[in-house]
Amino acid sequence: MSQERKSLWIAWGLWFYFWLALLTLALGSGALIGSFFGRTGAVVQHFARWWAKFLLWITRIKVEVRGLEHLKPEETYVFAANHRSQFDIFVLLAVLPGRFLWVAKKSLFQIPIFGHALRRTGSIPIDRTNRQEAIKSLNLAIDKIRAGASMIVFPEGTRASTRELLPFKKGVFVMAQKAGRPVVPVAINGTLAIQPRGSLRLKPGPVQLVLAPPIDPRQFSGKEELMDAVRQAIASRFDPDYPRPEGGRHDGSR
Repeated sequence: MSQERKSLWIAWGLWFYFWLALLTLALGSGALIGSFFGRTGAVVQHFARWWAKFLLWITRIKVEVRGLEHLKPEETYVFAANHRSQFDIFVLLAVLPGRFLWVAKKSLFQIPIFGHALRRTGSIPIDRTNRQEAIKSLNLAIDKIRAGASMIVFPEGTRASTRELLPFKKGVFVMAQKAGRPVVPVAINGTLAIQPRGSLRLKPGPVQLVLAPPIDPRQFSGKEELMDAVRQAIASRFDPDYPRPEGGRHDGSR
């Protein structure tokens, strides 16, 4: 990689973080104020969706979405996605339909404005270092799913930089089975190439989001079987090399 190209990608990263701070302050503040006028969290999600769309537009990142036809408008789902970059959050916020909450690591809820907005949506922090608190969080998530709120989870538990999926956390699948709602495996391709974890550099490029058909947890006797089925569905659609050069590009349609 040439020094000139490195400098360009660092400049893109600085440009992104400038707008990230500005939009988070502006739209996050608007979301917090708006949240006092509605108890469902719909106002906050509206602001969050525009926040994500603006960030993708500013950084010239285009998202190709496949599999939306698998979703039913009135159904409640648990969306389980692989996680390689903070851009996964922007992509999911920008393109997934309907209202949904997040089960996310506790540290995200400690970010000024952003964390407060997450809480106002009804999203749930989880502390995996404290088993009892993690169980409480999962039980709260089960109650919210049963009440009709879809959830987004990252079963790997953290952003990874590997070509293979990390081991999945079993609690996610206990939650899905107890809630009795379909799990939608989601493969996100391309975000690792845009900005891996801990990097200031940002390389604009395409992202592909592929939704597999929903998996009914009631068809499985144990959480391990459900976890394996979801993992296989994500793995078969996850392409760590996306986007590939013309002629060798994986289309994510498996």
